[in-house]
Amino acid sequence: QVQLVESGGGLVQAGGSLRLSCAASGRTFSSYNMGWFRQAPGKDREFVAYISRSGGSTAYTDSVKGRFTISRDNAKNTVYLQMDSLKPEDTAVYYCAAATVYNNPSPAAYHTWGQGTQVTVSS
Repeated sequence: QVQLVESGGGLVQAGGSLRLSCAASGRTFSSYNMGWFRQAPGKDREFVAYISRSGGSTAYTDSVKGRFTISRDNAKNTVYLQMDSLKPEDTAVYYCAAATVYNNPSPAAYHTWGQGTQVTVSS
């Protein structure tokens, strides 16, 4: 079973950038599709971005298209989320997660989660 640890969150002004990392343990990282989700206070956890096992397929929620980029380095067992042009509404705890299913935006489709990293965007 893979274990996931996120890092890279913090406080940034609107219009700024952050790069989140999610480091995975184990030798099976390349066999998992990966997703980034976020959860703001009082709201449900929502899908942000997806990347397939090989990195050849990606998907984004509409609100982050053109601003966020998901990528992965299977040699380093790491998936990234580059976040540019950040907005206050991007403030949330960001989680990475692993799945065996292909391109499913539902949190229920992901079987392993990290502990989350806080992203706060000030106006």
